[in-house]
Amino acid sequence: MTGKGKTFGFVSTKKKSHSRNNKARLEFPVGYIAQFLKVEKYVKHVGANALVFLAAMLEYLAAEVLELAGNTARGNKKTSIIPRRIQLADSAN
Repeated sequence: MTGKGKTFGFVSTKKKSHSRNNKARLEFPVGYIAQFLKVEKYVKHVGANALVFLAAMLEYLAAEVLELAGNTARGNKKTSIIPRRIQLADSAN
């Protein structure tokens, strides 16, 4: 008697599921952005590629701002990023 999902030495035919974040190699959650856009009634339908692009853009912008704020903190010989340093980083560049 064979059970479900047993392979008996053969390679399993089930594919491992991957999230859209992993496929696009992003840290920002693509699914959460889609849910937010739909729940808040910004859009009725949105394409999968548009969601990935939006998540990638948000991740890029966040990384740029945090990098500038980190440089400002290092320049002031501090180890933490506070809102003031984010504002100083924005005005410096």
